[in-house]
Amino acid sequence: MIWGWVYSVDAKGCNENVNNPDMIKKFGDELIEAVNMEKHGECQLEYFGKDNKKGWTYSQLITTSNCCIHFCDSGEFFFDLFSCKEIDRDVVDKLIDKYFDPTDTKNFFRERGI
Repeated sequence: MIWGWVYSVDAKGCNENVNNPDMIKKFGDELIEAVNMEKHGECQLEYFGKDNKKGWTYSQLITTSNCCIHFCDSGEFFFDLFSCKEIDRDVVDKLIDKYFDPTDTKNFFRERGI
């Protein structure tokens, strides 16, 4: 039985917005609205890490699961959206391009469930 879907994007060569907490939060807000999902509480946005792994991490619970993104100071990010509601990947990809303009991405999509 399918429980949900997870869409992951690994990106590199991103613009300066990966280091801007206001733009990260704005992206998250627009993303949740654009994929017709509903926030459950406020997002968490923290700066932490070590060496080349430090940067901002955004985490937002949604009524259908969660969105988590780690942004590295080096211009990379690692995005995961898990939901029991179908995910419009084209909408997600367009917003990623709009906010972060990556030079390269790897995308993963899969069903979850037993």
